[in-house]
Formats: sequence, structure tokens, C-alpha cells
Amino acid sequence: MDSRQATHGAAGGEGPAESRRATLAALDLGTNNCRLLIARPTRPGAREPFRVIDAFSRITRLGEGIQATGRLSDGAMERTIDALAVCARRMRNRQATLMRAVATEACRRASNGQQFLDRVRARTGIAFEVISPSDEARLAFAGCAALFEKRFDRALLFDIGGGSTEIVSVVRDRFGEPVVEDLASLPCGVVTFADRYDGREVSSDAYAAMKRDVAALVEPFRARIGDILGAGSLQLLGSSGTVTTLAAAHLDLPRYDRRRVDGVWIEQADVLATAAKLQALSFEQRVAHPCILADRADLVIVGAAILEALLDVWPAGRIRVADRGVRDGLLMGLLEAA
Repeated sequence: MDSRQATHGAAGGEGPAESRRATLAALDLGTNNCRLLIARPTRPGAREPFRVIDAFSRITRLGEGIQATGRLSDGAMERTIDALAVCARRMRNRQATLMRAVATEACRRASNGQQFLDRVRARTGIAFEVISPSDEARLAFAGCAALFEKRFDRALLFDIGGGSTEIVSVVRDRFGEPVVEDLASLPCGVVTFADRYDGREVSSDAYAAMKRDVAALVEPFRARIGDILGAGSLQLLGSSGTVTTLAAAHLDLPRYDRRRVDGVWIEQADVLATAAKLQALSFEQRVAHPCILADRADLVIVGAAILEALLDVWPAGRIRVADRGVRDGLLMGLLEAA
């Protein structure tokens, strides 16, 4: 299990009425992570629409090397299948009655992506659907929508993944409800950038080059949605391991704690200062950092470069951190079905 993983409040103390409710399972297979949430609907009027009874996350780096070969490697596939076998066992143990499993950029891009998913189904029984970038972006926002505060007219969500970065522009309809106005999926993420640039030892020149790459990729989307900074109050939302890691490092936590990170606001200046501090550390020092560790030590700086490039385009001053995303969006959809 990802040594930095903090569950959403795993099971304990279930009453008879709750145990009879539907059990929902949402599984998100990304380029870097495999993430599972198992939950039960709460009663109408409850503060949260579902109660998580089990959670699992493991960094498998499924997309490692795909930038150069266009294929999923044997080692990455075996690591991921091992993690998915754990997910399958947990879903069986929790007797999930309704589930959805989705795969994203690595399986979209790899020439052997479908062959891999066929192997997954044969070995674990889990049938994945490969979703489009637009579906991925919409699910990410659905999972984070509860953090979009009513005092803001619009929101911009950044979801920095392993193989792609989703950006979602959200406005309020005439009833004040959030609706997706436009979205983009940039073909860059922490795994692909770590492969292209040396994520272990990131020079200032490499950092600047990554920012230029992102700026060029995001420009068509920026031109499409126009000057949103001058069109009313704007809330920035950040959903990804990069943003949560930077938040935890800024808060100087002794270890990663989802309860301290999810929903926290961070000043843009503090994001940049924290990124600079981490960039000044050696790879070994990042490995030793309690909120980074070995799994993210070569990813956090390239992720910071992506985030900084986006904040250069939309300098709204503050960003709200979301330790939630696609799998939470999947659960919201399953709730409707249940």
C-alpha cells in the first residue's frame, strides 16, 4: 500500500440499518496510481452523501516508459495487477453490490492497453472501461464539487495526473448550481515529465523548460475561455498528488494526513515558496521527507512545474486543495444508480 496513503475513514461501528444499504465501489486506474473507494450511501439529509468504509491507494507507475515506447512495460503491468488483486479482494470482502472501474491516460495511449486490461480481467475479475479525457475531467470535478464555495461565481479545477493534466472551467447556472463550461486535457503529467526530464535531479533550466511546455499546451484552452480573472470571483481548485504533497509540505506535517490537507486553502505565494524549497533538496532528502517519501520523490518537482505554469496563467491568489477526484466522482454517479 502507498506508505503515504490516508484512508477516508475506514470502516468501524456499522449499525444494522447501514449494513443493509448498497455497498458501492469506485476504482480509478491512472498512469501513476491505482485508487479504490468503497462506500455506503448515508441517510437523506446527512452532511455527506456517502460514508467510506474502505480505501486503498498504491503507486504502480503503470505508464512508466510509455513516452519512449508507446507501450506498457511488463514490470509496470505486473505491479499494477498485483495492486488490482488487492482491490478485488477488498471489494469481495466488503461485498460490493455496485461498482465501476475506469482506466485513464496510460491505457488510452498504450498500444497494448486493451491487452493489459484483458489480462486484468482474467486475473482479477475486474472489467475496466477506458474513459475519454473529457469524461475523466468531468468525473474529477464531480468528485471535487463540494469544495466549490457558493461565494464564487466560477471555478477552475487543475487535476495533475500521471499521464495527463485535466483543466475544468465551471460556472454557475441561473439557479446557482455549478455546471462545466469547458474543459481540456493536456498530454503531460508527472510520470511523462519525469520520464522526459530527470525527475530525480531537476535543474533550473529543466524546470523552466517544463513550464514553457505547459504554457504552450494550455494556450488554446486559455484563449477559448477568455479572461476569466476579470469576469467575476474565481476559485481555483487543485486535485492531485502534486497539490496535496505541496500542501502537506507547506503545513509542515510530521506525516501526510488527509484530514489536514483536504479542503485547505493555500496562498499562491506559499505554493511557489514550498516548491522552491523542495527543489533545493537533493533526491535523497526528498525521499526522507515524511510527506513525500520514495514513491513521489522524483515526481513532486515536475508536478510543481506543471502547477506553477498553470498559476502563471491564472494568478487568482489562492488555491483550494482537494484530496479527492475521479473515484469520488465515480461514487457520486453510483449513488444515483443506487
